[in-house]
Amino acid sequence: MWLALGLLIPSALILGVGLGLSFYMTRRHGLTVIHSPAEYDLDFEDVSFPAGDGLLLRGWWVPAPGADRAVIILHGHGGSMDWDIHRVPAFHQAGLGTLLFDFRAHGRSPGSRATFGYLERQDVLGAIAFLKSRGIRQIGLLGFSYGGIAAMLTAPLCPAVQAVVVDGGPARMRTAITGRGMELHLPRWLAASLAWLILVFTSARLGVNLFRYEPVRWVGQIAPRPILFIHGDLDQYCPDFDDLFAAAREPKEVWRLPDVGHTQASEAYPEEFYRRVVDFFERHLDDHGSAPAVS
Repeated sequence: MWLALGLLIPSALILGVGLGLSFYMTRRHGLTVIHSPAEYDLDFEDVSFPAGDGLLLRGWWVPAPGADRAVIILHGHGGSMDWDIHRVPAFHQAGLGTLLFDFRAHGRSPGSRATFGYLERQDVLGAIAFLKSRGIRQIGLLGFSYGGIAAMLTAPLCPAVQAVVVDGGPARMRTAITGRGMELHLPRWLAASLAWLILVFTSARLGVNLFRYEPVRWVGQIAPRPILFIHGDLDQYCPDFDDLFAAAREPKEVWRLPDVGHTQASEAYPEEFYRRVVDFFERHLDDHGSAPAVS
């Protein structure tokens, strides 16, 4: 009996911790800030469109007059499109339309759980279908952190995506979660163990092996379409960035900053950030060929 209890108690503890953390990490996130394109005197449209699996998502469409090219901005975990609306004027001035939307289980969109990019692929596919219905022929993805994961997992599935920019997109969700644990002052071994548990239990809840949906396994399939990585060497969520960059195939570019943390490039170097990102999309969402890369 004592042996059985000795096995049962730690098993129950692991089950409880794994499930509890899985539910916590995939919980719904409401609005924490509220903004609008109207703050920047932009003409825009409140839109709703179905994700690839039918879930109705909410977004903002900011067209560029006469343009048939657009960028989809993909927000981070726990955020919403409100956080990124300040990015739109730079694209608008360059003649690029912009679509922002809230991922499932975030902000104004419905849904009860986030899925580390697995179902968010359906959200991005729905956004692409929406743009195509509006006559947009040239589409780029700009993903921040969690949105970068969604971009890297979706682009291989959709030839309509012609260029991808990833700012702070982790190579592996488990290393990103480990980084979060270390931020909370957990020792690395414990943070890594808990990250593994979270992914195992979330995989069981979703009925899918999430370890197969690590961006490092998919990013190489984006080629021959170009990808630009923005990475800060102080980014605790992507210590294995070199693995991600190595897994990507040409054409690929990187803007690497030694003094910058997670998705902080646009805050630390705003002018250069928008110069590089807008230039990248102008070169690759353009039927007239490519210009030299920004040095």
